[in-house]
Amino acid sequence: MTRWLDSMAILLALLGLWYLAWWQAGDSAITPPVQTLKFALYLLGNADFWPHVWATLLAFIYALAISAVLGITLGLVLGLHRFSGEVFEPILASFYTIPKVTLYPLMLLIFGLGLSAKVAFGVIHGMIPVTLFTLAAVKNIPGVLTRTARAMRLSPRETALHVLMPAVLPEIISGLRIGFALTFLGVLIGEMFASQRGLGFLIINGINQHDVARTTAVIVIVVTAAVLANGALLKLDRHARHEV
Repeated sequence: MTRWLDSMAILLALLGLWYLAWWQAGDSAITPPVQTLKFALYLLGNADFWPHVWATLLAFIYALAISAVLGITLGLVLGLHRFSGEVFEPILASFYTIPKVTLYPLMLLIFGLGLSAKVAFGVIHGMIPVTLFTLAAVKNIPGVLTRTARAMRLSPRETALHVLMPAVLPEIISGLRIGFALTFLGVLIGEMFASQRGLGFLIINGINQHDVARTTAVIVIVVTAAVLANGALLKLDRHARHEV
């Protein structure tokens, strides 16, 4: 009950700030909440809107799958090989801080326009957090767990499934949650630069045409979907930590 009241208080505060921003800037910069909601519902009921949704969703699924597989695999390898982990962890952390916009010309040159470029933009945003979280999880496995497994004469397969995996799973899920958000952001930005279809394209196209109502409505739809998905992943994260 308290969490629900806190959520409602935050929502009301955001709506208040939204109205304040509209009152200060006017319709030329942002539309008010009620008008935005009506236009968002219009878009959701418009058949021309959904191909853009499916285009974004397809690129995001590909990018998230690649980010998860490569990130977890690389994190496990670097975590199990301590020397490699110590060498590459600061390199990855430094690369993560680089503004990705500096890489867009290179990515466009390699992948061109279209789905592959959007997926690549998503992967370069989402893979590194997954790698770093997985690497940290493997490095921080308590030594007592492996010693206990050896004392119980567990096979490598049994040790991996029943000892190591439960120990690292919560951190991996946390990494996937962060990677989920950043991959989605990367795909949207990729659509702004390298696509003529998708929600990111609708946003940048609305900005270019000064279509404030459409731009605001699409942004609200994107933010709402991201918040709901992140809430579900956060719940899964808490459940995994509680199980451990």
